[in-house]
Amino acid sequence: MDTFSKMIAVVNRIPVGKVLSYGDVAYIAGFPGAARTVGRALNKSPMIPWERVVGGDGKILRPGILGQEQRLKLRQQGVEFIGLRVNMKQCRAKFSEVAKRNGKVG
Repeated sequence: MDTFSKMIAVVNRIPVGKVLSYGDVAYIAGFPGAARTVGRALNKSPMIPWERVVGGDGKILRPGILGQEQRLKLRQQGVEFIGLRVNMKQCRAKFSEVAKRNGKVG
């Protein structure tokens, strides 16, 4: 499984109502420090729950209308916001919910 596929596999396992940061996804996929690569993987894979990936501080990083769409989708899924940021303490998915049992993706 290639890098993008491993990252997409992690994103596909984020539960409804939960989020992960770009850095979280990279780490769980086995590529710590590759948060920007997660963004590129999401851009190439439109049929995934991309809205469940946010900045490490809960900030919506997509610009303009995409950011508004992301915020709306997350609210519809029950994600809690504090101002314009996701409440990461409340809504961050547990790594154990997303990673495979053996700790590896793919």
